[in-house]
Amino acid sequence: MGKKESLQEKRQKMAEKRRRLRRRMRSCAQDILCSPNFRRSAAFCQHGRISVRSHSLMVAECSLQIRQKLLRLGIECRERELVRGALLHDYFLYDWHVKDKTHRLHGFFHPGTALANAQKEYVLSEREKNIILRHMWPLTPCPPACREAWIVTAADKYCSLRETLFLRRRRDA
Repeated sequence: MGKKESLQEKRQKMAEKRRRLRRRMRSCAQDILCSPNFRRSAAFCQHGRISVRSHSLMVAECSLQIRQKLLRLGIECRERELVRGALLHDYFLYDWHVKDKTHRLHGFFHPGTALANAQKEYVLSEREKNIILRHMWPLTPCPPACREAWIVTAADKYCSLRETLFLRRRRDA
């Protein structure tokens, strides 16, 4: 019985941690989270059954967790720009799985599309632009130019890998 209680306590702590991360995201990017286009990205598939919206939220959460670890090491970064860039890094607003000429080579070109779409709706800082435009490195040639972009790039790779492996594991089962 002690193990069940400790497992339940662990789950409660994780849930509380996630609520704190979501509150911090809302404080940095309420306008993005409530925007019709960001909400609409829930209809577009990213990896397997994961939507672009869910993926972007996970990347933002993961980026905040990396930021917390770096802060403990005395390494700072700008939370607001980190969150906003993470939420908008895949703001391409289409389902890249649908056969269409404009979706060819999606991995190489979607950062530019995401940046163009984000700039139509939001005033972006140079760091936010860098996060969006360079998050696909090394697939795209230019590496991130700021700490926040490196964090989102790493978080995106980690989340994408988890989403893809989880999908494969479910299919294999």
